[in-house]
Amino acid sequence: MTKTDDLPKDHGPSGGWGSLKGISRIFGESVPSPAVLDTLRRQNKPGGFMCSSCAWPKPANYHPFEFCENGAKMTLWESTSARCTPNDLGKHSLEELRGWSDHELEKTGRLTAPMRFDHGTGRYVETGWDEAIAGIAEVLATLPKEEVVFYSSGHAGLEASYLWALVARLYGNNNLPQSSNMCHETTSVGLTQVIGSPVGTVVWEDLEETDCFFFFGQNPGTNSPRFLHPLKYAKQRGARIVTFNPVREQGLVSFVDPQDPVEMATGRETIISDQYHQLKAGSDIAAILGLCKAVIEADDAGRDVIDHAFLAEHCNGFDGFMDFARETTWAAICAETGLSEVALRDAAEIYMTSEKVIGVYGMGLTQHAHGSWNIGMLTNLLLLRGNIGKTGAGMCPVRGHSNVQGQRTVGIAEKTKLVPMDRLRDLFGFEPPEKDGMHVVDAAEAMTEGRLSAMLCLGGNLVRALPERDRIEAAWEKLPLTVMISTKLNRSHLFPGRNAWILPCLARSEEDMQESGNQWITIEDSFSCIHGSQGRRTPASRQLRSELEITALLGKAIAGLTDRLRWDEWIADYGRVRDLIEATYPEDFRDFNARMNEPGGFWRGNPAHDRVWKTESGKAEFTIPDKLNAMDFDDEPGRYRLLTMRSNDQFNTTIYGYSDRFRGIEGTRDVLLMNAADMEEAGLSHGDRVALVADGGIAARLGGLEVVTFELPRGTVGSYYPECNVLVPIGHHDRLSKTPASKSVAVRIEREV
Repeated sequence: MTKTDDLPKDHGPSGGWGSLKGISRIFGESVPSPAVLDTLRRQNKPGGFMCSSCAWPKPANYHPFEFCENGAKMTLWESTSARCTPNDLGKHSLEELRGWSDHELEKTGRLTAPMRFDHGTGRYVETGWDEAIAGIAEVLATLPKEEVVFYSSGHAGLEASYLWALVARLYGNNNLPQSSNMCHETTSVGLTQVIGSPVGTVVWEDLEETDCFFFFGQNPGTNSPRFLHPLKYAKQRGARIVTFNPVREQGLVSFVDPQDPVEMATGRETIISDQYHQLKAGSDIAAILGLCKAVIEADDAGRDVIDHAFLAEHCNGFDGFMDFARETTWAAICAETGLSEVALRDAAEIYMTSEKVIGVYGMGLTQHAHGSWNIGMLTNLLLLRGNIGKTGAGMCPVRGHSNVQGQRTVGIAEKTKLVPMDRLRDLFGFEPPEKDGMHVVDAAEAMTEGRLSAMLCLGGNLVRALPERDRIEAAWEKLPLTVMISTKLNRSHLFPGRNAWILPCLARSEEDMQESGNQWITIEDSFSCIHGSQGRRTPASRQLRSELEITALLGKAIAGLTDRLRWDEWIADYGRVRDLIEATYPEDFRDFNARMNEPGGFWRGNPAHDRVWKTESGKAEFTIPDKLNAMDFDDEPGRYRLLTMRSNDQFNTTIYGYSDRFRGIEGTRDVLLMNAADMEEAGLSHGDRVALVADGGIAARLGGLEVVTFELPRGTVGSYYPECNVLVPIGHHDRLSKTPASKSVAVRIEREV
């Protein structure tokens, strides 16, 4: 912090002038051309482009400015006037660059030309596209196919993603980990088990009809600010909102709508949460069980609040679950959560007196060692009153990266059962590999154990995003091949393998001119709706290529041209790739090209939304957890539950700056947020310097942190992602999905001099 003698203060509601100030600061730092104003005008609108930030829908009825603070920051950051040319990058050694912060690396600007790392000089040097593609293909031909990984972040559109998965399978494996492996894979696995659907069940109309939201571990103020508009409208019509989160997030406290002149002029705010419950990190299972227990007890007392007809027709295992809830004591529930029985009963009363309830959650539920139990328990709560499969109700996981969900839909998956291999065989005339591939955790483990040969990355910054950063950095640069398709410099570029290339790509807001004209791509949002997206900005460099073109060039070099592998035709017209997607997934993408620009997107459907349960039993499944928290460690004296957080000034590993205004932290990210009573017990004071030490699994330490007094539950401490990744063991992940458990990490605190 800039002043260690000042405690963090509540910096007012989300939105408002603070949001505009945050946007203007990034505008001043990135110095884009005046044309960026037209780019922002077209963002998330018909005929425009989908934001590259979160996966919130592009609504049919849009606002004059259909972007939020973080979406605007993302567009401004990519539209910077700064350029990172090979000559500029070549002026610095790797050792020097590794001393730069993430923010400083990004500030070098847009990458302008393909580059190869020259180990002789220790510098990146410019190369041509033909030379780069041929060089990559030549190295790939020498490597064991099962040791090559094709990773993708959520940035690429459906068309490029479909071809990326095809290239991997033509090469010979299903090693297709994706950024969802690190955030919402728990949703994909957990929801599939209990309702037969890997994604949320709500659609936009449900937001307009619901009379209650229950939030768990999701922060719309920072991660999906456009969600605040539907929440504001819901509150205006009388809907109620209950929030469970260890951190008091300002976006779920109050909101001033930047698009409402009266609110901006008067500062009039909408109070978002009717109740806000700060529970211990990792204790959501117990909290939700408490809600269920209160509902069951009320029904047992004759209030008739459980939808018994729905349970009998649509659910399996509810009798056992209700017995479990009855037998679990309130004392155990309250001890685990740190919440009182009265508080939990008050929240349950809102649930019982609401006809249509949406359960909203984010990585606060998914990133735990038993995150799947969190998902199952929230499903239990909604099922008790029939709140899945009816208008205004349902499960609403909020995806944090645009198109991360859609990439899974079109075949980026390491599990063969998720992909129609027979259709790929018929369409392209080859035998797809039958063996399951690597999850991102599998790839990380293989890399650190010397069992991996190559990482080809369609976007992303895996060196920074993965757990155990120090081990990953050391292993990454030992790989025979690393390929990064990127818009900007990031830390992953600073650990080049023995053969290493950086391939610069277009941003989503930029023109993608091919033989048939400026191309459309498509994106899937969190509600399973598909939207067209077209950029119109002049590209940052004439040498940039689209993600689809780069993928197709790699595919052509690896698999060649045939009468079924028409790479050049697919580059010329992306509509032909959409035809292939439709042929592969006809139920989801019927009339794809004709429908891709429908206002509000076209919905690809969800059986659970219609109360069709694609589970083994054919019914929605109640689950019973083995314990009351989602952690894989027990509390001990001196051990804390660390939850990692994102600031208001970042998107995933992209750091826009050092202003986390909602938490009152300015000028630094090197902080440890801590409850005042915990600080006193540990003999610490606000402003002390400490280190966090991993307490189990690995020997890791993160020093130079400033203790900040913060309103958190006892035993819970907080600090920033990705800096804290060094403390997260690779093996610390959800037991079913392998999602890294970054929201409940066992740590101890050491004072530094």
